[in-house]
Amino acid sequence: MTDQNKVELLAPAGNLEKLKIALNYGADAVYGGTSTFSLRIRSGKEFDMESYAEGIAYAHARGKKVYSTVNSFPFNSQMKLYENHIAKIAELKPDALIVSSPGVVKIANRIAPDIPIHLSTQANVMNAMDAEVYYDLGVKRIIVAREISLKDCEAIKHHLPDLELEIFVHGSMCFAYSGRCLISSLQTGRVPNRGSCANDCRFPYEVYAHNPESGTTFRLDEEEGIGTYIMNAKDMNMASHIDEILKSGVIDSLKIEGRTKSPYYAAVVTKAYRHAIDDFYANDFDAARYQAELNTTQNRGFTDAYLLSRPFDRSETESNEFSIQYGTHQVAGLVLEDGLTWKCKDKTCVGDSVEIVLPLDATVELVDNEIGKIEEIEGKYWLTFKKMLSESGKEFECIHSGDLNNILLPTKLPGYTILRREIAEALENKGLTESSTPMKQEQAVKPTSKDIK
Repeated sequence: MTDQNKVELLAPAGNLEKLKIALNYGADAVYGGTSTFSLRIRSGKEFDMESYAEGIAYAHARGKKVYSTVNSFPFNSQMKLYENHIAKIAELKPDALIVSSPGVVKIANRIAPDIPIHLSTQANVMNAMDAEVYYDLGVKRIIVAREISLKDCEAIKHHLPDLELEIFVHGSMCFAYSGRCLISSLQTGRVPNRGSCANDCRFPYEVYAHNPESGTTFRLDEEEGIGTYIMNAKDMNMASHIDEILKSGVIDSLKIEGRTKSPYYAAVVTKAYRHAIDDFYANDFDAARYQAELNTTQNRGFTDAYLLSRPFDRSETESNEFSIQYGTHQVAGLVLEDGLTWKCKDKTCVGDSVEIVLPLDATVELVDNEIGKIEEIEGKYWLTFKKMLSESGKEFECIHSGDLNNILLPTKLPGYTILRREIAEALENKGLTESSTPMKQEQAVKPTSKDIK
């Protein structure tokens, strides 16, 4: 099977660094935006036109794609601003524009007729009739509603075989219908569908009863262990079902959520799904292998969401006991793009050993010198520090998170290599325990025997 026939892996690009990391760890394409017209204002502000143009050039030089997000919903007063923004983005020649509104579809067709249009999941397409409306408007790809089933995707593809379908397979989920939420607007004035959601659904809530006749208000006691995170949706995790999805033959792109997530998330999640896709085509699919890596990331607990089961069949899509939990690992450092130095992300001292996580298909030299030792143990690479030396020659016993010094490596590593350690060790190094921190340490749902066929 050629690469052209394989399903696309689409990863988030919240800024230029994460764009490069996602591509180096196996993404075929990335998505992101430059302004408040994107539904992620924070990540949009991390890109300006210059860095965004650099990111597009970086992707195209590697045969990869960039899809530009213009997927918020405009007011009448903003229509001219949208036109100007689309015109500027079109000059950078992204590979598609992701939009949500039928009106913006028409604007994009007029201003940038040569750039394909992808319809955002915010448009809530769940059936062939709605898909046909947008297809007739000129939409090339629909990012279907997160509540859709695989059978409905098959029905759409049967009705419109030339229409590309993209589905989310991993990342944060909104408890509201395809993200159509107003809680953040009501409580903080930050509008979710304008890209500034305050994630109010992730907070703990207490329940009260009020008697309007007497004016009495009292708090309702909650059952121990049930918790107060009543709207906190678990994170989607479809890695164990990639084989089922690809066997259907109707999905063109698998999308990872997370433009505001960490560089580590962008790297590890992208690489896990890259392996899942490639292993499927090589008849070597192993769900446990991908889940082990995904469990290293921070998460709200995992769910396989709705693609293979209807929403009303599900009873475990909310994480009621906690807002977010540790993964199995903590990032210790990130190797800079030149591969010669690294930046500290977690306290690391002389004598510490950290695991080396490489970009896709990268290799590492085994060395033992005055700076450190790199060795392979049971199929994993480990770096033990013998000396902490900065580029300027300053020597340290320990480096702490946020230190701005670039620390030398014992040998050149591939750019954006990640250094990590198990979370228990990371907490112990800081004198912490699970009970002294706000995040749980328990692990997400592991694949069942059914998943590991």
